[in-house]
Amino acid sequence: MRSLAPGIKLITSFSRDSWYRFFILLLTFVFYTTYHLSRKPISIIKSQLHRNCSNVIHPADLNITDNDTWCDWAPFDQNNYQNLFGVLDNCFLVAYAIGMFFSGIFGERLPLRYYLSSGMILSGIFTALFGLGFYWQIHSLWYYCLVQALNGLVQTTGWPAVVACVGNWFGKGKRGFIMGIWNSHTSVGNILGSLIAGVYVSSAWGLSFIVPGIIIAAAGVICFLFLVESKCLIFSANTSTAVETVEDHTEAISFCGALRIPGVVEFSLCLLFAKLVSYTFLYWLPLYIANVAHFDPKKAGDLSTLFDVGGIVGGILAGLISDYSGGRATTCCAMLIIAAPMINNLFFFVCISSSALFGPAGMLLWCGALVNGPYALITTAVSADLGTHECLRGNSRALSTVTAIIDGTGSIGAAVGPLLAGLISPTGWNNVFYMLIAADVLACLVRLKADVYYYFCIIAINIYNIIK
Repeated sequence: MRSLAPGIKLITSFSRDSWYRFFILLLTFVFYTTYHLSRKPISIIKSQLHRNCSNVIHPADLNITDNDTWCDWAPFDQNNYQNLFGVLDNCFLVAYAIGMFFSGIFGERLPLRYYLSSGMILSGIFTALFGLGFYWQIHSLWYYCLVQALNGLVQTTGWPAVVACVGNWFGKGKRGFIMGIWNSHTSVGNILGSLIAGVYVSSAWGLSFIVPGIIIAAAGVICFLFLVESKCLIFSANTSTAVETVEDHTEAISFCGALRIPGVVEFSLCLLFAKLVSYTFLYWLPLYIANVAHFDPKKAGDLSTLFDVGGIVGGILAGLISDYSGGRATTCCAMLIIAAPMINNLFFFVCISSSALFGPAGMLLWCGALVNGPYALITTAVSADLGTHECLRGNSRALSTVTAIIDGTGSIGAAVGPLLAGLISPTGWNNVFYMLIAADVLACLVRLKADVYYYFCIIAINIYNIIK
């Protein structure tokens, strides 16, 4: 007797809606992976733009005037190169933070497919332009700052759009676990970006940007062709053709209206400090490993990917625990508390045990899990929960704005962290880690004290009204 193959039985056991959910989850995962893939190369090539040239063998036909800086890339061949790297990071991050507050508003009012695909293509162009500076022999700081700033603006199209898409397709039931797995795109993108940039960093660092730029632009074309942004289609069982439903005419929520949703302000401030820690590691960890452990740029970049591997595990665990415990805030605070001593241990192990990889590798995994776990939970499941809060009374057009407010506030911390690292690192890397520990503790305190602050504000407003 003939029977269907087991694989076909498995495929047909899922409904069409389930397959579309999986398809959207996979597409948005790939899309945001390319966003982070294109952001990561700047942290890898820093140790190539400024090196200890006295240890580098120079070509015989090259006339050397300065033995210490001949192999560096101007303008990063000066003693203030760390400050210049901080300025370069902040051109991207400040533009990203400012643009994010407006991005969610646009995302609620424009077709997400057009919005996301255009942002990805433009991001690919600006990422590639940074790398072309190598081939065009551009040594102007303003050029690289301008490209970074423009790239930061167009990259704001990504996060509100993909979170809105996923939030539209998945309910609250297992949202933490599903989004915890899905949010690993951040770490996967960082890992791939590090590995791709590491291939070219020592030979032609321009390709460390051009290749990721081509990848994200190609993903933007795929987005335009295949993304279905919400359950706006129903499928006829007889014809298997798509029929558009009635368009949602619900008015999009205002910026101030989104701020009034309970929990938005508190989680936004918590993310500000959590993202400060995460992005400082993102932009400065490879350079720190290269300087302290005396690794070459490729080896330092490869080792730094372990932080992102830990981030994948941390994001999934945070989502799973919060789903079963029902406490998103409690999960965030617990992980942030444990993260503080781990950050201190990471500094100790890299400094003392740089000759052996086992200690630093273990600490990188632990720190990645504990630092990126709360960050991932807040930017995904928490944002989706607040964007579909019961106080909205079914208004589905708040998710993108809420996501943009939370991530935009977090992006302020993401801009401040690398800037502070650039200013503090000349005084000693230990001071950078003290700053990270302080920010981690503040992230926890902001969330723990949120209710106290709320009731204090209510009392203060009542007193003001009485006096008035």
